[in-house]
Amino acid sequence: MLRKIDFQKAEVLVELGPGNGAITNYILESLAPNATLICFEINDNFYHQLKKINHPQLIVLKACAEKIEEELAKLNIYKVPYIISSLPLTIIPDEVSDEILKKSFNILENNGTFIQYQYSLTYYKKLKKVFKDAILLEFEPLNIPPAFIYHCKKVK
Repeated sequence: MLRKIDFQKAEVLVELGPGNGAITNYILESLAPNATLICFEINDNFYHQLKKINHPQLIVLKACAEKIEEELAKLNIYKVPYIISSLPLTIIPDEVSDEILKKSFNILENNGTFIQYQYSLTYYKKLKKVFKDAILLEFEPLNIPPAFIYHCKKVK
């Protein structure tokens, strides 16, 4: 699901809604030695599970994805090449999910990629509003449950 990420060139990756860290661990195994992974998690249980991952390249923030710009600025990070999102956008209130997408778009480098996993196609229109026609949709049947993967490019 992460095969389009160039881990050797990415110095900073952001993961929104990492949950229990299944994807987080794969990202950490793939990171270049000088890279950092920053995870945003608001669920107490998942946050504490992620904090138990003892890895020098991992930063776990107990912060909402809506605060991506502010939280990254505290770390002196103003642009990122990749954002990986497992957020359940379809059940997040529209005004919150709109803000998350807008701020994620803003923090991406030009030609940066926002990768969103969803289990239905219901969110395509929302992503299209932000990323226009720069969306590649894939289906991953080997994921449990099978998932749609949106690769959204920031093109100006």
